[in-house]
Amino acid sequence: MATYDPLFSALGLEDWCSEGKSDGPMSMADLLAKTKGKEADDPSIWELPFPSMDALNESCAAFPQSRELTKGLEQGFLAIKDSLSLVLDPLTQPLSWFLDGALYAMLNTPWWIVIPVLLGIVFLVTKSWKLVAFVGGSVMLLAFIDHYDYAMQTLAIIFVCAFLCVLMGVPIGIAMARSNALQRMIVPILDMLQTLPPFVYLIPLIFLFSVTESKLYGIAIILYAIVPVIRLTNLGIRLVDKDVIEAADAFGMTPRQKLYKVQIPLALPNIMAGVNQTIMMSLAMVVIASLVSAPGLGVLVLRGIRNLELGVGLVSGLGIVILAVILDRVTKASLARINVSQKQ
Repeated sequence: MATYDPLFSALGLEDWCSEGKSDGPMSMADLLAKTKGKEADDPSIWELPFPSMDALNESCAAFPQSRELTKGLEQGFLAIKDSLSLVLDPLTQPLSWFLDGALYAMLNTPWWIVIPVLLGIVFLVTKSWKLVAFVGGSVMLLAFIDHYDYAMQTLAIIFVCAFLCVLMGVPIGIAMARSNALQRMIVPILDMLQTLPPFVYLIPLIFLFSVTESKLYGIAIILYAIVPVIRLTNLGIRLVDKDVIEAADAFGMTPRQKLYKVQIPLALPNIMAGVNQTIMMSLAMVVIASLVSAPGLGVLVLRGIRNLELGVGLVSGLGIVILAVILDRVTKASLARINVSQKQ
């Protein structure tokens, strides 16, 4: 007798259970137990299995096993795959165009144009010659070890995905700050996106899109990196002093004027902190997305792991660290400038 036979008997489900019962031979575990002179399905209290799906299936063959649950989920997803692709393909195709265009521009523009443009952007947002020199030296170091193309591919992907994260995330954060009901709806989604392992983002996307399409890894990066900018935009606007809002109301400002002239300027430090975290999370996901054909330094890391090339993995890892430091320093310096200008 199986462990949970009495349970199904007490519920009067013997007929239902017998419908799925198999007449196959005895299992190896049962045979071994009988040779030892002990019933296989008569465990002691210490050996009582948890009433899981597989344990209940041993007593009732009609009860589904855990593998049937996972198989059902897979079949359900595959059943709606074509319909989802029909809707998502045209909506996400511009992302492929943006990514392919950015990669083409970065790789086909001469280095003596790209590097000065990057340094000009760094100076424009930081006003720091020291940081410009640090960024210039770091990029030249990557170019000197023949990692320039890989580094530019990684930067191109980060620029596009981080820009789209900010473009979509800031309005969502503003809408959440204005509506408590919307915040209660979106926060669980953000919690799920923030706690899912990065590799899990890739699983459904591989089935929906071709591995050769840039939007496959672009969507994964955006979903993974958009959470901080949404959360911190919402938090920043909610933390605006109520007295300031009352003063704006006293001056007769419309909601739009309050948003653009009061709330967003005062919340800008928090928004920029969210942008910083979004950029860093984009960089982390770009490396993982190399598993699904994302170009850049992650490809070299993956090559080092697959071929056990220690030097390739370490040098490309160092390149990723250099890019992370550059992006972090630049965004933090721009945030410091915003804080200083607000205090003045």
